[in-house]
Amino acid sequence: MMSAPASEPLRRFLQVARGAGLRVSAAEGIDAARAVDLIGYADRTILKDTLGLLLAKTPDEKAAYEEVFDLYFKRDEFAGGNADDREESEPNEASSPSNGEGGDGMGGQGGQSLGSLLSADDRATLATAMEQAAREAGIENIRFFTQKNLYARRILDRMGLRALERDMEAMRQTGTPEGLGRAEFLEGKVDQLRDAVRDFVERNLILYAKGETEKFREELLKSARLSNLERRDLDRMRILVRQMAKKLAARYAKTRRRRLRGQLDTRRTLRRNMGWGGIPFITVWKQKRIEKPRVMVLCDVSGSVAAMAQFLLMFMYSINEALSDIRSFAFAGSLIEVSDILEKEPVEQAITKIMSLIGFGSSNYGNSFADFEDGWMKHVTNKTTVIILGDARGNRTDPRTDVIGRLSQRSKRIIWLNPEYRSAWGTGDSDMYRYAPFCNLVTVCSTLRHLERAISDILEDAA
Repeated sequence: MMSAPASEPLRRFLQVARGAGLRVSAAEGIDAARAVDLIGYADRTILKDTLGLLLAKTPDEKAAYEEVFDLYFKRDEFAGGNADDREESEPNEASSPSNGEGGDGMGGQGGQSLGSLLSADDRATLATAMEQAAREAGIENIRFFTQKNLYARRILDRMGLRALERDMEAMRQTGTPEGLGRAEFLEGKVDQLRDAVRDFVERNLILYAKGETEKFREELLKSARLSNLERRDLDRMRILVRQMAKKLAARYAKTRRRRLRGQLDTRRTLRRNMGWGGIPFITVWKQKRIEKPRVMVLCDVSGSVAAMAQFLLMFMYSINEALSDIRSFAFAGSLIEVSDILEKEPVEQAITKIMSLIGFGSSNYGNSFADFEDGWMKHVTNKTTVIILGDARGNRTDPRTDVIGRLSQRSKRIIWLNPEYRSAWGTGDSDMYRYAPFCNLVTVCSTLRHLERAISDILEDAA
């Protein structure tokens, strides 16, 4: 059985480890508790190595574990002297983070007042008192940056700051040099304490809110218009694109395997089991071949929708396992096929190359559709899904709706993803309502969530 002192700090450490992205199962948590019972908290190097072997399984998890362990077990809020002072402030098992019983106001430190602890410069006891006050304040519930001052004040109040402030004011009221000097000395110590508490709260914010913050940030990015994203968000968005595409591909593959199982083929089952007198030891199932959807993607990479086009190309090639015969085209004033570029080069480099070849120019939808008809219309069959991404703004050139009409007759369906608000369709040089009658689906697609939903619909329809 785990001892109570050992279990509580470990429980909270596992909580923050999971929030940092480590996949810690219940069985691994039990193994970690047993290990801590054996080795304790005194030697942090042994503790770190032991828990690392049990909890971190991949290089990414090992890096995350290193960071979260150092943050969680860090105890240098009051380190400012020599190395011996800092060594003294390293906690043992009894004073490890999130451990022990609560107190009333001063963290159960034998009734010592905050003023006496600050005067004695008892850093180890101050650190322990601060951690206990933080537990009483519910520090593990902190989730947002705006809560830092709130939790800092709660911790300071539970450490006895209000009483100390009253005592300091009384010292000033005496008017004596001793009283004024004592108040000034304590005021400097209180300023140091405030800084230490703020640092402590910020570190706990990083620990406890990491998982929630990442989820909140991801949801925000998924729902944000791609045209509004800042450059610093692009790397994170690329990760989200790959994650979402992987989930879609896995979901589609599961459906495909289930449907392939089909119904029992009685005739073939009996034939297969003739050696056992017809007893069906080996079953044979009827199999229905489910073809992956064939997709042609036409991306407007002119200046107005270039950001959205990059994400669509990245998304389509991230789910290449679930789709077959993907052929991708980019157009602005004219149209070119970019499938070979995307297949032979890393997708980020490929997109950069595509944009340098044809991107950011003025769009001419009519001319681009004519290019497609001349070069690739013959490859379109009744099993082909055509996805067009663009705002349908051709700068008042001929929209060539006749080409889209012929494409609609040859293909299985045409899906048009428009990054503009619906209220903007048909205004100015927009030809969206001219193209819409030839499309099976015309929808707003300005966010990553819109894009995921559209691709998911394609996969579900194919399965």
